[in-house]
Amino acid sequence: MATAKKNKSLASPAVPGELHLPTWANPRRLSVVLMVIAFLLYANTFGHEYAQDDAIVITENMYTTQGIKGWAGIFSKDTFFGYFKVEGKDRLVSGGRYRPLSLALFAVEYQFFGNNPGIMHVFNALWYALVVWMVYISILWLFRLGLEKGTQLSAQQHYIAFAAALIFAVHPVHTEAVANIKGRDEIMSLLGSLAALICSLRAYHERHWRWLLPAVLAFFLGLLSKENAITFLAVVPLAIWLFGKATVGDTIRYSAPLLVAALAFLLLRGAVIGWEFGPESRELMNNPFLKIEGNRWVDFSASEKLATITYTLGKYLQLLVLPYPLTHDYYPRQIPVMGWADMRTLLSLLAYTALLVYGLRQLLARKPAAFMVWFFLATISIVSNLVFPIGTNMSERFLFMPSLAYGFAVAWLLAHFFIKKTTGRSQWTALWATTGLIVLVYAVLTLVRNPVWKNNYTLFTTDIQTSTQSAKLQNTAAGELSSYWLGLPDRDNRREIVERALGHAREAVRIHPGYLNAYLIMGNCYNYLQRYDESIEAYQKALAINPDFEQADVNLALTYRDAGRYYGDQRQDLAKALYYLQEAWRRNPTDFETARLLGVANGMSGNHSKAIELFTKATELQPKNAIAWYDLGTAYIISGQPAVGQQFIDKAKTLDPNVEQSRMKK
Repeated sequence: MATAKKNKSLASPAVPGELHLPTWANPRRLSVVLMVIAFLLYANTFGHEYAQDDAIVITENMYTTQGIKGWAGIFSKDTFFGYFKVEGKDRLVSGGRYRPLSLALFAVEYQFFGNNPGIMHVFNALWYALVVWMVYISILWLFRLGLEKGTQLSAQQHYIAFAAALIFAVHPVHTEAVANIKGRDEIMSLLGSLAALICSLRAYHERHWRWLLPAVLAFFLGLLSKENAITFLAVVPLAIWLFGKATVGDTIRYSAPLLVAALAFLLLRGAVIGWEFGPESRELMNNPFLKIEGNRWVDFSASEKLATITYTLGKYLQLLVLPYPLTHDYYPRQIPVMGWADMRTLLSLLAYTALLVYGLRQLLARKPAAFMVWFFLATISIVSNLVFPIGTNMSERFLFMPSLAYGFAVAWLLAHFFIKKTTGRSQWTALWATTGLIVLVYAVLTLVRNPVWKNNYTLFTTDIQTSTQSAKLQNTAAGELSSYWLGLPDRDNRREIVERALGHAREAVRIHPGYLNAYLIMGNCYNYLQRYDESIEAYQKALAINPDFEQADVNLALTYRDAGRYYGDQRQDLAKALYYLQEAWRRNPTDFETARLLGVANGMSGNHSKAIELFTKATELQPKNAIAWYDLGTAYIISGQPAVGQQFIDKAKTLDPNVEQSRMKK
């Protein structure tokens, strides 16, 4: 085993006699402090509702809402199947998704607490507090690996472990994983991975195999939460080799058992969702590396794709250091098509080249500092689009696991800057003051960011101010606003909200000309604003892109009907009313209200036989509707058949004695 001297850069005391540790260096006490801070930091989310993808994994997932009974479906289907409920749609993202553990936990909470988002937010904070504690314990064990048994960690090491975990706890990029209930998969994945790391380190440190079985089990559970845990197949041996100064044989011996968990997971995943990775999606919202050339979608060039990925990797570094502004959406074209002539791409390339060179040098010298670099590079690689397509450019939740390396690096750099051989009380004071300032800034940013995740309305309408070029967020903001107006009592305010929604829908279409749902929302907004021709045009554009788009087809028929009613009742333009109503009837010859309105319009135009035909159809569609029979009777009377007409009117009065008053309201 390595001695403290061999691991001098991180392990050896800087001041003679320092191993007589100060009272604050108490792991149990510090563990409690960290967990309390992590939990309380997210206490302002406990009153939040569901947001973003919570519907997919909770409220509209047929397995989660069954409670524990839904486990069979959760563990035997793609993660998205319970939401889409149709084979194929759950594979919209290339490769599918198998992440049953977090859904199983949601099902348990649903079983005992019902449809209660507040409880689920509390559980997210509790699990997160446990992850923060695991970060602290894992770093302590990394340091212990470099010391002989019985040797006490130095004050610097206690500081680094505590400060690293504290910076991790308060970092604002974690809000997407913790303040959003669906982010439980990120939390549980890292929790299982860290538990596997700690158990593997203990097995090596104590030279005892009993710790390897819980390591395998924890790693398997981490993989069941999210596939990102697979990167710990590199992290664990790296930790043992660097901090334990282990031989290659020992490194393999104490990390190889994790391969059993990985193999078991991959076999289970393949058995459940299949082995085919599938072709890349040709829809921009599921494949950000598409662009329009000559009215058709084509792939980015290899140079454009690599430059764009390089830029996003640089964006991740920026968000670690300066996490502002934050947004949940980086869909096209919030991340633009990048090239190598762009300075931002070159700066990112330079930064990662420096990381690689430094990390390689430290690795060859077997310096523990290499761990931070390679931990970050390994865990960010799987969400970088370099290994396989992930369906989007980037996301802040993807930094949840890699950010551990950032906290570790910051704490290590601060310790080595302030703690010297002649270190005294003033240097320690300066160290804690600097750490406190960093923590305070990050904590405030987290506390301010949390309320944005209250519900979809606050999330979409806030983040659209940042992600102005995201077609997806422009679309979701439009959708949320176009629903929000329904609850407003003031018609003027309603109109203003719908105008805002329409503006976002237009932006979504400008960015993504083939965006079906944006055309649908645009059509809905135009309909409310009584701009019917524009509404009809929007639905027709959606159907031109996809003739099987059922919702657009339904709404188009309804808009024709609304336009017919508008031109007949409010504009007294009978010709236009007839045109629109005939189009509505052509598209949906089973709609009662269209039949009734078209009957009225034909009656007013003098086509009494057609009116009788349509009113008869209306009575067939709704035989217990008194107004339908009353209209039919009236049509017969006007056509010169009063006896027949009176029979139908009597029938209407039998169904509803107040039918005449009801008819007048129509």
